[in-house]
Amino acid sequence: MEKWLVRNVKADYKFYSDALKVDEVIARLLINRGINDLNEAREFLNPSVKDLNPPYLLEDLTKAVEIMRDSIERKEKILIVGDYDVDGVISTYILYRTLKTCGANVTYHIPHRITEGYGINVDIINRAKEEKVDLIITCDNGIAALEQIKHCKKLGMKIIVTDHHDIAFVEENNKRRYVLPEADAVVNPKRNDCMYPFKKLCGAGIAFKFSEFLYETLGFSPSYSEDLLEFAAIATVCDVVDLIGENRIIVSKGLEKINNSSNYGLNALFEATGLKGKDIGAYHLGFVIGPCINATGRLETAELSLKLLMSSSKEEGELYAKKLFELNKERQDMTSHGVERAIEIVEEGSGDDKVLVIYIDDIHESIAGIIAGRIKERYNLPTFVITKAHEGAKGSGRSIEGYNMFEEMVKCKEFMEKFGGHPMAAGLSLKNENIDPLRRKLNNVCTLSEEDIVPKITLDMALKPQDIGLSLVKTLERLEPFGKGNSKPVFGAKGVKALRGNLMGKDKNFLKLKLSYGDAFFDGVMFNKVENLVEEVNNKYGEGTFERFLNGDNTLELDLVFNLEINEFNNREYLQLMIKSFRI
Repeated sequence: MEKWLVRNVKADYKFYSDALKVDEVIARLLINRGINDLNEAREFLNPSVKDLNPPYLLEDLTKAVEIMRDSIERKEKILIVGDYDVDGVISTYILYRTLKTCGANVTYHIPHRITEGYGINVDIINRAKEEKVDLIITCDNGIAALEQIKHCKKLGMKIIVTDHHDIAFVEENNKRRYVLPEADAVVNPKRNDCMYPFKKLCGAGIAFKFSEFLYETLGFSPSYSEDLLEFAAIATVCDVVDLIGENRIIVSKGLEKINNSSNYGLNALFEATGLKGKDIGAYHLGFVIGPCINATGRLETAELSLKLLMSSSKEEGELYAKKLFELNKERQDMTSHGVERAIEIVEEGSGDDKVLVIYIDDIHESIAGIIAGRIKERYNLPTFVITKAHEGAKGSGRSIEGYNMFEEMVKCKEFMEKFGGHPMAAGLSLKNENIDPLRRKLNNVCTLSEEDIVPKITLDMALKPQDIGLSLVKTLERLEPFGKGNSKPVFGAKGVKALRGNLMGKDKNFLKLKLSYGDAFFDGVMFNKVENLVEEVNNKYGEGTFERFLNGDNTLELDLVFNLEINEFNNREYLQLMIKSFRI
């Protein structure tokens, strides 16, 4: 049974709404999100490029830009080393475009997920030396590549690290000592000595700040860096960093540019995915565009996505967009098969495990994390999905609130060859014979209680019938873009009557409802938990009750948790409740 919690921060909402000249609902939602300072709230409601932090506040950025400027002036050969996910691809694109604009002699390399693995490695460095590269700059990787960067310096090359991941550490006498790579410059706001006020930029955000300061140093107009915001916005959403502070500005202003983009590749991808002509928002970046860009790095090479962004004609853009769309469709089919197999394994015998460790030998290792995420959502348990690799096994984990996945893995490090990650997600490689021992120890040391694994839904507020309307939805647009750290408002209502219902879709797996709440009538749509609703209705009122409801023979009374959306049909706007959960 889910636990529903309602945020209820005590405050003078009337004073707050009057001071900000906003609806009281907006005032409540802002305070619920911890934004109770009026100046901070004004910045939140009116994101502006002028509120971006000065890039030079990033430790080592001035040094990095001076090194780069010198390298450009000397016509030295520069290599960008990126990563194969959306953030890595976009970071590479931002740096490559910037350096080309500044006249640099620059090339790039994005490691292959399967054959090379994550981040800069010794082979890449050796090849760079053979190709007479003078300066390497990393993006979205490098902060933990201590030995690799030491090797780079021994070979006489300069190297700049730009990254946003956590700083590497070594354990000495049960204490952690944080260690930076011995690069010529290390740009990462998570450095202990970095005074940059915003720590939650993604890799492309760091690449953007680097480009912003390089352009400024070389005398370019601010418009050059602002033109990069549309790309930084894609990575910021897709890397699931908090959409607050600087990230909110990047995404808000980036979306404005995306909806007027002149990039051949992006426009072709909008066409291929059915987004052309629509008002593109953060949702579309995270769930439509991002997966297409990611699919290349999962199934082929991420350089396909980079070439999409660098397309120099409409025809070239369409060629790469078609390829990305097809690869993502293939990835979706593979994921569906993998999720079905994982559910079978869990149902057949995970017993009382509070940490799921699932081995499936025949799935593509690049989708293990996606499958782990789906299983975690289904069972609300920390989940690792492991599969066969070139050597031994590889896997990915996804966690729930209250379970720090990385820290729990540290307790079991003797069973893994390599591992890394953060509280909510991780990756690992290990020998096959260590999979079961790892599963046993993860569960033995797990301190999750039964209460911890009860799914929880947090509501922003309960709504009365008179509160719900199109005007409220339009008011809520002031809080967009929504995403991690600024979630779409979740509302609740008690005693809603479902008057009619229709099962929709090819597999009849989603439900459309005509709802009555007080004196008002609304449409409702439920994409998840339909099977649960059918089961609970029949259990409470007798077998066949739900079928009779569908036939119009009876009504249901429900408590609902929902988001509010506008549905457009025949050039008219209708309010729609997107139902997330229910009680009967």
